[in-house]
Amino acid sequence: MLAGGHDHIYPPEHAELADAILAQGALVSEMPFGHEPRARDFPRRNRLISGLCAGIVVVEAAKRSGSLITARFALEQGREVFAVPGSPLDPRAEGTNELIKQGATLVTDAADVSAVLRPILGKPVELRAEEPEVLSGPGAEPDAGERARIVGLLGPTPVPIDDLVRLSGSSPAIVRVVLLELELAGRLERHGGALVSLL
Repeated sequence: MLAGGHDHIYPPEHAELADAILAQGALVSEMPFGHEPRARDFPRRNRLISGLCAGIVVVEAAKRSGSLITARFALEQGREVFAVPGSPLDPRAEGTNELIKQGATLVTDAADVSAVLRPILGKPVELRAEEPEVLSGPGAEPDAGERARIVGLLGPTPVPIDDLVRLSGSSPAIVRVVLLELELAGRLERHGGALVSLL
């Protein structure tokens, strides 16, 4: 995820890393070619990082940290937030410890993350690179019955997205499509902790 244009890798010594990422993945930026990253562009970029993820893990964060900005964006977007605890005497752990106090999932190993994401994604979470889930194609377009079933589970009280998946019997992809449709129609509100409700 880039804060500047694709032709402005920052810092410049990361150009080789960017090439390695491109060989197997993608470099994403909302900035045009020629845009040099400024300090204010980095927090903006963080909302894209959290938006593309099912959850984020904050390993280390001081009280004022860009990682905490990403965590805030993740909560606003209904993503899961995980935090690795640290010594209360270490200022570099002040932010992560505060996240845990506020309800972030405490993480001591990878299994803590996969246990939370497994019901949300609707399939076992493999601790290796996989093909991304594709929302297009057969089975990704909800029919009228699925839409009605998912909407029927929603109300003014926030409910977890993984509960919608479990109770509706629909795939996570279908549930996400219906929620996106409702959100675009101005009928859905997202809350922290992957909770949603009808407006």
